[in-house]
Amino acid sequence: MATASFLLSICSAKDLPALYIFGDSLVDAGNNFYINTAAKASFPNGIDFGNPIGIPSGRFTNGRIVTDILGEELGLTSFTPPYLAPTTTGDVLLKGVNYASSASGILNNTERFFGHQIHLDKQISNFVKTRQDIISRIGSQAAKQHFQQAIFFVSIGSNDIIFGQWQNSSSWNTLLDTIISRFRSQLARLYNLDARKFIVTNSAAVGCIPFVRDLHSSVYSCVAAMNQKAQLFNSRLNSLLAELTKNLEASTFICANVYAMLDDILNNYMTSYDFEVADSACCHIAGAGLHGGLIPCGALSQVCPDRSKYVFWDPFHLTETSYEIIAKHMMDGGLNYISPMNIRQLLKY
Repeated sequence: MATASFLLSICSAKDLPALYIFGDSLVDAGNNFYINTAAKASFPNGIDFGNPIGIPSGRFTNGRIVTDILGEELGLTSFTPPYLAPTTTGDVLLKGVNYASSASGILNNTERFFGHQIHLDKQISNFVKTRQDIISRIGSQAAKQHFQQAIFFVSIGSNDIIFGQWQNSSSWNTLLDTIISRFRSQLARLYNLDARKFIVTNSAAVGCIPFVRDLHSSVYSCVAAMNQKAQLFNSRLNSLLAELTKNLEASTFICANVYAMLDDILNNYMTSYDFEVADSACCHIAGAGLHGGLIPCGALSQVCPDRSKYVFWDPFHLTETSYEIIAKHMMDGGLNYISPMNIRQLLKY
């Protein structure tokens, strides 16, 4: 019966692909609630998500994260659930799973300050377990077709850029070689597990987030040196994705240019997007940096009354309003924002 019901669903799934999500806190939907880490999205994170007051959503923002919004655009009737949630089992797996973990990185030694996290290698190993569960449920051939039609969304690398050299004595160029080499192996591993349609985000302008600005005591501008690191990573990532698309048969690797998206928001935040504040965190502790960037959003934080007027939710992350703009660029944007095609075009591909 499970196979029969799945085959019925797969007939309509051409317009409704499953969504498998990998990454860090930009797309974590609650996995870190189930591990021993300080990197948990406690309230007031999720203040606008719709949960009862005081109940966090598992997401590091005030409302929905970008993959929630994309899932709605794709037609999914519920948000893609975190892998570690006990309810993520059975038929739920066929609609997609979120493996992302806050504070994680491409490298397994990235960002140890908050305790445990699930780095990308382990996230992929968790997907292997999901894949086997689905194969056991519907058979290998149906599972292969399912995964080849699914969207694999990968958003990771910012923590490697921000924190990588704190724990490595190598130069940035040497460390970047290691990061890109590891990422190549990880994406190829997903391909060998039947993934074919990839959306990979590049690094945002990390020199502009409140944490980095306050860490470097940058009052009036973004931290150019950190943005240069992000740009080097992005350049290498573009080459990597082109290489993988060329060498891995029937694969499509799409680069979502989050750097350009955020850069556009920051440069036009008042005139184009009706924001009022583009350099400071909405959720902050008074006195914790000029931009509210030195202490994560938590129980002692103050929250701005109108979240829609802020670009940044906390020291590291964007507000739901910002994520809505980014999701729209991913769905329908031109080549300056997402290439070689946007998500709506991928659905027809």
